[in-house]
Amino acid sequence: MNGLSTVLKKPYHIVIHILLWIIYFAITSTQFYFRFGFIPKDFYVSTLALIGVFYLNYAFLVPKLLLNKRIALYIIISSIIIVLFVFIFEPLIPHPKTYAFSGRIPNLKRMSNAVDIGFENNRMGTGFIRSFRSFSLLLLFIALSTSIRLVFGWYKTEKQRTQVESQKISSELLFLKAQLNPHFLFNTLNSIYSLANKKSDDTTIAVVTLSELMRYMIYEANEGLVSLKKEIDHIKNYISLQLLRLKDSSGVRINVHGNLNYKIEPLLLISFIENAFKYGTDFKGKTNIQIKITVENEALSLYVYNTSSPQKTKNENSGIGLENIKNRLNLLYPNLHTLNITNDKKSYEVNLVITLKNKIE
Repeated sequence: MNGLSTVLKKPYHIVIHILLWIIYFAITSTQFYFRFGFIPKDFYVSTLALIGVFYLNYAFLVPKLLLNKRIALYIIISSIIIVLFVFIFEPLIPHPKTYAFSGRIPNLKRMSNAVDIGFENNRMGTGFIRSFRSFSLLLLFIALSTSIRLVFGWYKTEKQRTQVESQKISSELLFLKAQLNPHFLFNTLNSIYSLANKKSDDTTIAVVTLSELMRYMIYEANEGLVSLKKEIDHIKNYISLQLLRLKDSSGVRINVHGNLNYKIEPLLLISFIENAFKYGTDFKGKTNIQIKITVENEALSLYVYNTSSPQKTKNENSGIGLENIKNRLNLLYPNLHTLNITNDKKSYEVNLVITLKNKIE
């Protein structure tokens, strides 16, 4: 009973099995009744025995032997069950001598006497047909129970595999986000330090802006999806903070247009913006950064361009943010994004296109 209760513990399993037997009983009993005018008692006995074999195979033989790759033992035990059923159990069941006639047919007595004689003369042939019929039906039940059990086993395995992959992706995303936040904070604090070192009056504004950035990262970015508008507002706050430390901000241009009524995974775009400001100032102190965000037909396009000085060399940690975001894009938008980066000694250009999956109704 433990094996049977285990495989039938899901409600949809029970429903499927109940429907299976209802359909079987409806079809077979209807055939008997319309053909012979009655349902013989041996039909109920044989059917109950077949159901017993079905669940013996379904609950024990398949999971304990076949799924554990003990195929030879499974075949041997199944063969023994078939032999016992066909040649020992089935002959013990009392069968009517014929199903050919019913009480609704005229001259039943005379015709049934003739059938009795024919039955006695063809007893061996009838026994062979009945054994073959029992063998075929039993084989069908075993094959059916094996198929259903294997399908359920495959479905369970696939579900577990999907859950494991989902948990793995969630863990990787949490790890990547944990990496991204300190990286972002480190770069932002460097900007505020630059202002404070100059004793700039904008230091206070920078601290307030930083608090807004941190609030978003702590409270908003922990959600699986955020409003695209909030994500872009976060980017604009970051750009405002960076503009405070620049001597000349006229070379920074940002354009946003399109329908922002979508949701997006948080902190996907900010690393490209960070990188532009980190390396977007040439050796003369001039900044040339172009940022364009367009949303059209469920596609978000991000274009970032910045000039860079050959004298600026990246340290070993400078690529953490970009590598991080590439990994997140691969996990969150597999086959739903394209990323092209062109990097020469004088400029850096990013073209990112993401197919947005969630629209705000």
